[in-house]
Amino acid sequence: MFKRLIAVAAVAALAAPLAQAQDTGDWIVRARALHLDSRNKDTTGLDLSVNNKWFPEVDITYFFTPNLAAELVLTYPQKHDVRAGGTDIGTLKHLPPTLSLQYHFTGLQGFRPYVGAGINYTRFSSEKFSPAVEAALQPRVKSSSWGLAFGAGVDVQVGGGWLLNVDVKKAHIHADITSFGADAGTLKVDPTLFSIGVGKRF
Repeated sequence: MFKRLIAVAAVAALAAPLAQAQDTGDWIVRARALHLDSRNKDTTGLDLSVNNKWFPEVDITYFFTPNLAAELVLTYPQKHDVRAGGTDIGTLKHLPPTLSLQYHFTGLQGFRPYVGAGINYTRFSSEKFSPAVEAALQPRVKSSSWGLAFGAGVDVQVGGGWLLNVDVKKAHIHADITSFGADAGTLKVDPTLFSIGVGKRF
């Protein structure tokens, strides 16, 4: 997946000089397809994991200066399968808005790479477990998670303020698990997030 996104970025960058540069405006709004690739490191002893998936997201970037910007990534609650040893035992939803401070490199004709760091807040909800698991363990997931996020990407200008975007982020997301009200361990999701999409600067 990462190699494919890099290939798309390279092709777009080669085509960038053919596009009319549009580097004005304080805002960028993008729509992207995002692939969540979970790390799934579990300390409960149950070999817990959640599935990888594609989902849509929208992000808004505001430029304080030509180089310094803030980016907010938004989506709607995403449903995941919860597995133990590869066997489905339930589902849950997570909502993971991420706010980053970014540095955008200027002076490169037609495209603008950037790097950023910030914070992720993830809200877990709607967990449902199979009747057998519920009776045996009464598992619960702590409702929220805070963690750092790091990323890099590139905007490729295609004219008229429109752009193509490729972005990669690493977010620290963990789900604290309880059983019969007692701490049972943590599932570190810690996903790598690959995304590609289009945007408009204005």
